[in-house]
Amino acid sequence: MSADQISVDTTTLEIIRAEDEHLAHNYHPLPVVISRGEGVWVTDVEGKRYLDLLSAYSALNFGHGHPALLAVAREQLERLTLTSRAYHNDKLGTFAAALAKLAGKDMVLPMNTGAEAVETGIKVARAWGYRVKGIPTDAARVIVAGGNFHGRTITIVGFSDDPAARDAFGPYSGGFAQVPFGDAAAIEAAIDENTAAVLLEPIQGEAGVIVPPEGYLREVREICDRHNVLLIADEIQSGLGRVGETFACDREQVVPDIYLLGKALGGGILPLSAVVANADVLGVIRSGEHGSTFGGNPLAAAIGERVVEMLSTGEFQERARALGEHLASRLADLVGHGVTAVRVAGLWAGIDIDPRVGTGREVAERLLARGVLVKDTHGQTIRIAPPLVIRATEIDWAVEQLRFVLAA
Repeated sequence: MSADQISVDTTTLEIIRAEDEHLAHNYHPLPVVISRGEGVWVTDVEGKRYLDLLSAYSALNFGHGHPALLAVAREQLERLTLTSRAYHNDKLGTFAAALAKLAGKDMVLPMNTGAEAVETGIKVARAWGYRVKGIPTDAARVIVAGGNFHGRTITIVGFSDDPAARDAFGPYSGGFAQVPFGDAAAIEAAIDENTAAVLLEPIQGEAGVIVPPEGYLREVREICDRHNVLLIADEIQSGLGRVGETFACDREQVVPDIYLLGKALGGGILPLSAVVANADVLGVIRSGEHGSTFGGNPLAAAIGERVVEMLSTGEFQERARALGEHLASRLADLVGHGVTAVRVAGLWAGIDIDPRVGTGREVAERLLARGVLVKDTHGQTIRIAPPLVIRATEIDWAVEQLRFVLAA
């Protein structure tokens, strides 16, 4: 359904038409134009308020305009924003030390976007494979999972099985083997002497918040240890408090060799991502082999350090855990009433819509009309990922709006 077919104000329609004319059509946004945000609420150009249950795909874990994050951003903005890595700056080292401590690792390689973190993690794993494990040059393999979403670069979409992400963009580089998600035995069967790493999302977000079977991550960790293979956890969406733990891997007390972080790390203010690992892994990268002009800039580092400080108290993890249980109980009541299945991990939920009710997109549009913002994925699924500062009463109100549109 287009903006022309939905009841929207003239100003909104003009803005959307301007975007349609001058922007590449690589997104299909809902027909709403946001101009302000505070906490879990956003306001459109006509003054209507909406409850944001998407959080920019978990980049806004702390909500829109969190005072502590805005304060450090304003302060740093007046002092220094960018040096490149040609020089040291007074914020990057303390940020790296804090993030390494939070993850229980030695070293951090800062980048900007999640896709950059994934690409960097792959480079690190291949270099480790050649320089430490002894894999022959250009023979390193990385095992990935079906249904994965790690970004949009050519390398990454080359090992995707989503036609929308992959089709019409080849040829692709090799070196990847795909196995079913949640099947540890398939991972072990795919490992050979040239396997450098296993790259996984502990919980698959874009696929619809797909939670693997209990014990899967522990078994994968043991397999990687047996075969001298690195375990890389893409925690770009699932990490930093979203699932009720600092990292989704913590749900099974698993520590990967490499964490890939992003989204919420920048506080919803700036792009900031990182590869976090111990020195025996991340230390294989040598001067001049990898870099980024903006990666590790002092403005992003200052914000990232404050994010780590906020997570270090455990407050946000506990909120996600407790409110996630509340959300799960409310959503469970909808199964059989326009919903065929619900998957919840902390404040993160995938809700499969009964086709008789409509598509995920249609339900998202109906919720938009009632002041709730969600986003569809893979046809029949909508995702809920509210800022971790949401209140139980706001969750209740949102679920009631979903109940209404499903019944209508």
